[in-house]
Amino acid sequence: MEQERELILNGNIRKLLVKFSVPATIGLVVSALYNVVDTLYVGNALGPLAIAGLTFVLPVQILMFAVGLMVGTGASSIIARSLGKGDKEKAIITAGNGMILNCVGSILFMIPCYIFIDKILYFFKVSPEVFQYSRDYMFIILMGFIFLSFGVVGNNLIRAEGKPKAAMYPLIFGAVLNIILDPIFIFVFKMGVRGAAIATVLSQFLSVIYIFIYFNYGKSIFKTKIGMFKVKFSVIKDILKIGFPSFLMSIVDSVIFVLFGRMIMKYGSDLYIAIMGISIRAMDITLMPIIGITQGFSTIMGFNYGAKNYERVKKVLKEAIIWTTVVAGFAFIIIFGFPNLIMRIFTSNQEMITMGIIPIRILSVFFITIGFQFIGGHLFQAIGKALPALFLNITRQIIFLIPAILILPMFFGLKGIWFSLPLCDLLNTILTSILVFNELKLINRLLLKDVPKIA
Repeated sequence: MEQERELILNGNIRKLLVKFSVPATIGLVVSALYNVVDTLYVGNALGPLAIAGLTFVLPVQILMFAVGLMVGTGASSIIARSLGKGDKEKAIITAGNGMILNCVGSILFMIPCYIFIDKILYFFKVSPEVFQYSRDYMFIILMGFIFLSFGVVGNNLIRAEGKPKAAMYPLIFGAVLNIILDPIFIFVFKMGVRGAAIATVLSQFLSVIYIFIYFNYGKSIFKTKIGMFKVKFSVIKDILKIGFPSFLMSIVDSVIFVLFGRMIMKYGSDLYIAIMGISIRAMDITLMPIIGITQGFSTIMGFNYGAKNYERVKKVLKEAIIWTTVVAGFAFIIIFGFPNLIMRIFTSNQEMITMGIIPIRILSVFFITIGFQFIGGHLFQAIGKALPALFLNITRQIIFLIPAILILPMFFGLKGIWFSLPLCDLLNTILTSILVFNELKLINRLLLKDVPKIA
C-alpha cells in the first residue's frame, strides 16, 4: 500500500492517469454493455416496441445505480484522502460502513418499487402496447437492486485503495456473463424481455460474489472482518455528505428520463421512445472512457489533495481535462457523423432508422464539452467539497435541463425535446468554467502559503 501511495504522490501524472483510467474505462465500457446488449438482443428478437419497453424502465435502473453511486463516491473520496494521509484504519472502517449503508438504502428503495410497480409504469405514461414488456422486465430487474448497487460500491472501494486493474475485473466478469446468458435466455429458452432481465440479475449477483472473494483472498485491505462493520455515524454522515451530489444527480437524471418519456409520448410515439433508448445507450458507451478517466482522476486528485501537494493537484486537473476533451471530440465525430449506423446495430426497422438520424445528431451537438463538465464536477467531490459539486449538479439538471424540456417543445414541437440537452450542455460548461477557475485561484493561494519566505 505504501508503495502505491508513493507512486500516486510522486509518479508521472500522465502514466498514472493511464494506469488508473484505462482499467476503469475497460471495466465501464464492458459494464455498459449490460443495457446495450439487452437492448440489442431484444430489439432484434422482438422489435421496436420491446426496445421502448426497456427504455421506460431506465429511470428505475438509474435509481438502483444511484444508491451504489452515492455510497461508492462518498466512501471512495474518504478512503483515498485517508490513505493519502496514511490513515489505513479509517479507510477500512469507511468501507465497512459503506457496505452497511448500501444494503439499507437498496432495501428501502426496492420495496416501494415492487409495491407500486404498476402505478409507477402508468405514471411513466407507458402505452398499452408496451406495458407488458416494461412490467416483465422491471419486475425481475428489481430483484438485482442490491447486487447492482453493491457492484458499484465494491468497484469504487477497490479503486480507492489504489487497485484500478483489480476494480476492472468484476465489471468485465459480470458483463461477459450477461453477454453469454442473454441469447440463451432470450432465444434458447424463448423468455423474451424476462430472459434479458434474468440474465442481467444473475450476472450482477455473480459479480458481487467475485468482489467478496477478492476482498477476502486478494491483495485488498478490506478483509471482511466484524470490526470494519462497527457503525460510526460520523463516517456515515461524511459518506452521505460527499456522495449525495452524485445521488441527487442520478435521481434527477431518473426524473428527467421520466419527463423526457412523458413529453415524447405527448408530441411523438412509442417509436421515438425506442429512438431515445438507442440514443442513450450509444452515448453511454462513448461516455464510459470519459467516466473512466474521471474516476482515475478522482483517486489521484484525492490522494494528492489529502497530502497537500497542490502544485500536483493543478497538473492532474489539466491533464484530465485535456484527455477527456479529446475522447469527447472523437465520440462526437462518431455519433454526429454516423447516426444511421448506430441505429442499424439495434434495429432493422427502416422507418425507425430514418426517424432516428435527426434526434441523435441534435442530442450530440455539444457532446465535446461533456468531458470538462465531468472533470469539473468530480474535482469538488475528490477534494471533499460537496457544496460546489451539489450546486453544479442541481443547476445543470434542475435549473437548465428541466425547464428546457418543458419550454422548448412549445415552440419547436418534438425537436424542442431534443434541443434541450445541447442547450443544457452549453450553459453548464460556462458555469463549470467559472467554478473551476475560482477553485484554482484558491489552490494558488494555498501554494503561496507553502512557499518559504526569504529573509
